[in-house]
Amino acid sequence: MAIPWGTIKSLLIFFGPMLLPKAISYYRSIRNGPQAAGISIRPLPPQAFRALAVLAGAALVFLISALPYFGPENVFTRTQSRLQIPTDVLFNRLASLRPDGALSTTDAALRGKFVNLESRLLYLQFGPEVLASCAFCTSEDPRSYFYYALPALLAPHLVNLVIVSLATSDLVAGPHGPKWRTTAAVATGLGAALDAWLASSYNYQANARATRLAELDLFFWNARGARHLCLALLDAAMACLLYLSSTNRAFAAPPAAAVRVEAVTRQLLTTKSRLNAVGIVKNTAIRDEDLRARNQAYWQHEGRLMREVMEERDVVEGVNDALQNRINIQDITRDADAYALNVLPRMEQAVQESIVG
Repeated sequence: MAIPWGTIKSLLIFFGPMLLPKAISYYRSIRNGPQAAGISIRPLPPQAFRALAVLAGAALVFLISALPYFGPENVFTRTQSRLQIPTDVLFNRLASLRPDGALSTTDAALRGKFVNLESRLLYLQFGPEVLASCAFCTSEDPRSYFYYALPALLAPHLVNLVIVSLATSDLVAGPHGPKWRTTAAVATGLGAALDAWLASSYNYQANARATRLAELDLFFWNARGARHLCLALLDAAMACLLYLSSTNRAFAAPPAAAVRVEAVTRQLLTTKSRLNAVGIVKNTAIRDEDLRARNQAYWQHEGRLMREVMEERDVVEGVNDALQNRINIQDITRDADAYALNVLPRMEQAVQESIVG
């Protein structure tokens, strides 16, 4: 059942102003999610590259197979004949296009099936292979053709399901693929169900009113092209999602709490070891007489140098101007007191801790 374009425009006008801002905000939240979680963008991992290669190859194969050149032949299009043409005339035209003027086995089977208009309508719905090879199907029971065609109809979806399952497995994609396996399986299953429903609910009788070739709805050939094109788009979309998530550009989940705690603990241990090294160096410099003398000489020289600098007229004027016009000494004093209290405990707390200890 086709939806009128006017109805589509009315729905877009009504729901567009409500859904568009939500879609934009959702896109921005996905795009800025990794940065907000402190996750940086990284190069494409080799395991994700293998999965992308598998998905890209599958998408390319499905895209090429969607071309009419790789589809089964349509005898009406090949012979430029209308649907109501007599059977003998149709196959005589077809035989003239065959090598040596002889019909193939499939052509002969179709000639035996084209006994009425109903069989020709079913041919346009299910294609030549089903009509020529089904031994128990009859035009009096059109559903029998659907049951026979169903495995071939679902076969591309099953093949694609195997491909996306392989591409999102730990073996190929490593830790980057399994998060998209459920999404790929659900999308493939929904596509297969929709494809089967469209083939089952198609009104093949509508072609009975077509008097010219251009008026025919070649459902089987159009559905085949659309099926392979949708599978190619699905694989391309899965490759895009896998690329975005594996490089932390979008859909990147923050590390688990245990991983974050371990990373912070490792950083604290590194900082502590560096502080211990600084303490050892300082302790060595104080205990050694030569190093202690050099340290004292350095600070005496530094103090004398700073006093000489601070006694210069330009420096004195600059300091006075900063203290009077640009610096609030009360705020600096308050910040220094707060910093000192955070670094060093109060005297009362130190006394209580020493008593308790």
